[in-house]
Amino acid sequence: MTEGSIETGPRPPVGLRVIGAADVTATIEGNREGALDAVRAAYLAHADGASTNPHSSFLRFPDRPRDRIIALPAFLDDGAAPRSGIKWIASYPGNVAHGFPRASAVMVLNDYDTGYPYALLEASIVSATRTAASAVLGAQELLGERRAGRVGFVGTGLISDHVRMFLRDLSWEIGEFALFDTDRGNAQRFADVLAADGPAAPVTVADDVSGAFAGADLVVVATVAGTPHLTDPALLADAPVVLHISLRDFAPELVLASTNVTDDVDHAVRERTSLHLAEQQVGHREFVHGTIADVVRGDLTREPGTPALFSPFGLGVLDVAIGGWVHDEVAARGGGQVVGDFFAV
Repeated sequence: MTEGSIETGPRPPVGLRVIGAADVTATIEGNREGALDAVRAAYLAHADGASTNPHSSFLRFPDRPRDRIIALPAFLDDGAAPRSGIKWIASYPGNVAHGFPRASAVMVLNDYDTGYPYALLEASIVSATRTAASAVLGAQELLGERRAGRVGFVGTGLISDHVRMFLRDLSWEIGEFALFDTDRGNAQRFADVLAADGPAAPVTVADDVSGAFAGADLVVVATVAGTPHLTDPALLADAPVVLHISLRDFAPELVLASTNVTDDVDHAVRERTSLHLAEQQVGHREFVHGTIADVVRGDLTREPGTPALFSPFGLGVLDVAIGGWVHDEVAARGGGQVVGDFFAV
């Protein structure tokens, strides 16, 4: 290199692209199939070791035991582009009583070559989307088709609504819905939304939780439960596929009577999830039959006549996958706001 010349190589991003809720929502609502594809690719890459997914870090407060802020860093190379970043998501349940959502979040995406952040996204929608996409992918793979005669919902909040929208936009064929929520008013409001803007099917509101399971091919469990409240083996008598999104609803006995699928065993069998409680009861993890990547690849099939519980922990690699996909789509159409003088370079 001659005197005064500048070595060529990686350079920091020219600015930071800020992507707000409107752009995130428009991207996802316009292409939920693309979101599902991003989640599938992330799961397969994670299974192949092309990711780094540390355990989440929880910031808690001495005088606010219900509130927390969670950091989920991750790296993913799914064949499209190496991505790294972090989701910083706050969960304040008391917000709901004041008329606004419990969760708020941002995501930072970092340039792989220099480490410089290149994007900041509103991430509560990213988070809900990756959760719902993961669940619906599990349903599709475990049922073997986008069809269910009867779908039950236990818990009718935000995540269930995102699942509903995936079922709608992916053109699932559904015969009927049955809903249960400990707040019957919430279930009725969800029923009204389904009737007006969901897959066209009759909707009933059940008087107890058994009504959401009876005769169901698919059951979505998305509650705020911290300890098991589903203890009756009769709930699983019809051998449904259960999307156990909230992770802590089933007693160990019901877990042990099922085919169990998760996304990452080390992540899911901890923090007193139902899988963790089952492990503590029997002293091993052999009851976890495999991961969703195993199901996608055909290495694990659902045992006929046996209920299947898909208990996805919610990996940071999924946030990075969805966030990166949203960024690329928004940037391609010139969306977001680029702060050109953000970095001191």
